[in-house]
Amino acid sequence: MSSSVAEKLAKKSTRRPASSKQVRLKLVYIDFWSTVKLSFLAGICLAIIAIVGTFLVWTVLDRTGIFDQINGLFKDISGAGGSDLRSILGLGQVMGFSLVVAILDIVVVTALGAVFALLYNLSVKITGGLLVGFTNN
Repeated sequence: MSSSVAEKLAKKSTRRPASSKQVRLKLVYIDFWSTVKLSFLAGICLAIIAIVGTFLVWTVLDRTGIFDQINGLFKDISGAGGSDLRSILGLGQVMGFSLVVAILDIVVVTALGAVFALLYNLSVKITGGLLVGFTNN
């Protein structure tokens, strides 16, 4: 008769594992375009985190009334003719600034990834590369 999946897994776990083989390899080249693609994705992730974080912080500050207190303090300091601070710190302006910073973040992180790949590939000629150990289980 057929045995269940749990029984098959139990049989597999009772087997004695083969001895693991360890291999030491040198990393002597990092592909430029792979690094650019990976750093671009990392930049997009950081940009999304920055935009969402900015929105959450602005929402918390708005709900707690801190902007109203700062606006009152600003009007007291600047006098009766002072402008409204709400026009500067509105959600649209803050999110627009956050979007610009996020786009710059994507560009900078992508460029840094490309520079890292180039510098590593140049330094390998001097240092011989990075020695990495691997094992199979």
